[in-house]
This record gives sequence, C-alpha cells and structure tokens, in this order.
Amino acid sequence: MDAAPDGAIRTLFSAKAIADRIDRLAGDIAASGLADLTVVAVLKGSFIFAADLIRALHRNGLKPEIDFIYLASYDGERISRGEVRVVRDIGSDVRGRNVVIVDDIFDSGRTLNFAKSLLLQAGAARVLTCVLVDKQVPRAAAIVPDFVGFSCPPVFVVGYGMDFHNRYRELPFIGELVAG
Repeated sequence: MDAAPDGAIRTLFSAKAIADRIDRLAGDIAASGLADLTVVAVLKGSFIFAADLIRALHRNGLKPEIDFIYLASYDGERISRGEVRVVRDIGSDVRGRNVVIVDDIFDSGRTLNFAKSLLLQAGAARVLTCVLVDKQVPRAAAIVPDFVGFSCPPVFVVGYGMDFHNRYRELPFIGELVAG
C-alpha cells in the first residue's frame, strides 16, 4: 500500500519503483569492479535501503562486509543543525579496503562528506557513496554522490527508513510529509 494511514504523506516514489531502482543501483555498483568491499550504512535512516541494497548486491555476485555508522545532524527537526556528530563509529578495520557508504538522503552534503572523510582517514583505499534520494537543495559541502537512486524536489520526505520524529520509517514507499 502506497499511502500513509493518516493521509499526511503524498507518494513520490512507490515501493515498486524503489525496488526496481535498487536492483539497477546494485548492478552499477557491481560493475564498478570494487574488490574487497565493505558497505557502511549510515544510521538511522538508511537501514531499510541498505538491507535491500545489500541483498541486491549479493544477487549481483558481491559478498561485502557490512558495518554501520550512526551519525546525527537533525535531532528530530526538519532542518539540519549544520554539524554532524558521531553517535556510533564503525567497528570494522577498513584499511586498504574499498568502501561504499550507503545513506538515505543527500541534501546539504555534510553527512556524506563527513562520513567519507572519516573512512578515508581510517585508511580506506577508496570510498564511494550511494544515496537513495538526492534532494535538490543548495549544498553546504562539495561532494557529489557516486550512485543515486532518485532525484527529488526540495520537500521533507519520509518513508522507507526516513522519518519525522521517528514516525513513518515503516512505510514501503517514499513520500512528502504534507501535514504534521
């Protein structure tokens, strides 16, 4: 079902469109020839996307190590505070490894830039980035994702792991929060 029970969400990307796009993203990542791969999912928002992407990578013949980094910049608000902090760092040794950072949404660029810098400082051989949603807003950091699922207008999106005050993460589609 691609509708929020309370009518507060306008669907932007259906569950089917997301599934199809993730399969294509996994194919693109597999075609990039990354050996010795570690996937680092940025929590909390990317957990559903990362799980589906990792299974799609497996279907494409990849067997990545998987880790998580928990970064915070929103603290429950609609607008980022402008600084990124590490709530939980990765536990894996990424020295000499190829890494793909998986994040739910790319807006200011601060989170992705911060995570990429951390992993390069930790000795990763190469760090690529994969985002599900590229929100078309002005960037605060000079970074461009390597793999992008969807481009979306500058609206507040929820669903498929993305939230507002920890609500709507469970929705199988991505939609614009129009009330709340």
